[in-house]
Amino acid sequence: MRTRTLAALVALLAPASLPAQPATADRPNVVMIFCDDMGYGDVGCFGAQGYATPNLDRMAAEGARFTDFYVPCPACSGSRAALLTGCYQERVGIPWVLGPKWKIGLAHSETTMAETFRSAGYATGMAGKWHLGARPSQMPIHHGFDEFLGLPYSGDMWPYHPEHPKGYPPLPLIEGDRPIAEVTPEIQKTLTTRFAARAVDFIKRNKDRAFFFHLAPNMPHVPLFVRDDSRGESGAGAYGDVIREIDEAVGSVLQAIRDEGLDEKTLVVFTSDNGPWLSYGDHGGSAGPLREGKGTCFEGGVREPFIARWPGKIPAGLVQRQPAASIDLLPTFAAIVGAKLPELPIDGLDVRPLLFGEPGAESPRESLFFYVNGDLQAMRSGKWKLMFPHDARTMRGQTPGHDGVPGKYGNLKVGLELYDLDADVGETRDVAAEHPDVVARLQKAADAIRARLGDKRAGFEPTEVRPAETATD
Repeated sequence: MRTRTLAALVALLAPASLPAQPATADRPNVVMIFCDDMGYGDVGCFGAQGYATPNLDRMAAEGARFTDFYVPCPACSGSRAALLTGCYQERVGIPWVLGPKWKIGLAHSETTMAETFRSAGYATGMAGKWHLGARPSQMPIHHGFDEFLGLPYSGDMWPYHPEHPKGYPPLPLIEGDRPIAEVTPEIQKTLTTRFAARAVDFIKRNKDRAFFFHLAPNMPHVPLFVRDDSRGESGAGAYGDVIREIDEAVGSVLQAIRDEGLDEKTLVVFTSDNGPWLSYGDHGGSAGPLREGKGTCFEGGVREPFIARWPGKIPAGLVQRQPAASIDLLPTFAAIVGAKLPELPIDGLDVRPLLFGEPGAESPRESLFFYVNGDLQAMRSGKWKLMFPHDARTMRGQTPGHDGVPGKYGNLKVGLELYDLDADVGETRDVAAEHPDVVARLQKAADAIRARLGDKRAGFEPTEVRPAETATD
């Protein structure tokens, strides 16, 4: 039996929202592409080496590239919760990574991005990785998506995992909220192409009404798979082949939009959930000039490539250097399409002036905060990045893995450290002692967020956190 919160039931019984209408040049369709474990240096126009990403590079040339775009959590579930709710993951009770046997998931009382679009009369669909609850009642179709084809969690949470001693249950491929196949290595080879094909099909079926589609490839997160005819095509090993297929998928989506005459009526954005999984070596990505990767709050873990394209609205070739974040997408999309914001408090801000390249546009936020499983580990304010004392993992001085088997992380003691990102994007020189006034100002801002969202390491109890839900099915 499926269960819902009272708030979710009320939402279901509420009067219908705006009737279905076609997209326009001012009220566009939206396609949001959100990869898994893609590093800042994994895209050509962000400095990728050894392989090409022609479709992503063209998308950036025809639209905008954000150099300072962030996710607030350097791991899967927390980052996806933040994206879809416009909230810090701590606020919505999904602070880190959910396991396949867990019963907790995103609460139905939260208003997702899909529900925001649906309230404005949009058709909504998703293909790819979910990872916000593994039970049938927690699937995307119960969080505002009209349809879903994809995985309930990460592609490595399956019986073939090389390092998991207790083993994982079979990994299901889900249609709606029902398994349609057990994912095998042969099926893994097809997933990037299969999910892109669903996006293309959705676009074609909904060309006469406004739509929102969330394409969430489960790559380049390990295990790496591509179609047999794609192997070796990049000339850069398995990881390059996977990035090539992702780029190919983006190209197929953009071509479908063109074919249906929707180019100037469709906003397409591309980014990822966290930085590269560096311990996997040749099966992990690159953070480019940034420090560390997935699982850390150094720039390599939380700064992501971001590209947005909307001909006629976003200036071609725009390079935006003002900070923005994934939590800003929901309120920005809502403002663009005329949808109401969620009733519960959110943390994202409308960044349309940045997206549209308005002269003199500046980031609307004073600070951005980065949590890891209940601990506030870092924050950014303007050009400043402040790290708070904690233990972090590092691959510096370690031997990375190869061929899908990870290497072992070392431990890094992080102190109260200040970095000037304008001068030192690689976070190599701690300047805290030189700028005690900046440190004091940022610590004051940090204490304000701690009082609301908590900080286990620093002994702060949260006052504004909304719990995740526990499913009964």
